[in-house]
Amino acid sequence: MAAARGLSLTAAALRAATPWFFAASARPPVPREASSSSPEAGEGQIHLTNSCVQRLLEITQGAEFLRLEVEGGGCSGFQYRFSLDTVINPDDRVFEQGGARVVVDSDSLAFVKGAHVDFCQELIRSSFQVLNNPQAEKGCSCGSSFSVKL
Repeated sequence: MAAARGLSLTAAALRAATPWFFAASARPPVPREASSSSPEAGEGQIHLTNSCVQRLLEITQGAEFLRLEVEGGGCSGFQYRFSLDTVINPDDRVFEQGGARVVVDSDSLAFVKGAHVDFCQELIRSSFQVLNNPQAEKGCSCGSSFSVKL
């Protein structure tokens, strides 16, 4: 179907970008209210919304998880990068809820601690997004880049 629209995506990117109505899932749906994800309470955690958990359970296979990275770039100075991964590095923090995992390296965690990861569906796109990032001073209108509070 992606080829019919002229898109060129890897299998992992295709699973992440595939709208909910194309994804078959044998896992039970997750309730919709937001909740936290880390087994540790405290300042350095990432919160997962239930829509994020549900989507991750639909698209991940085996040991796959969602990796959240912050890199330089974008119109505001820093940008979020999401990918599916299977390798956990020594400096990674794992945030798990209901069987879904989001992994953030220690450098990126400094830029997103206390934020919420959500899965949003709109007419023009379906994507994972970082919401309510207390480390961000301002961001661009599309929500993919931000500047850091000094």
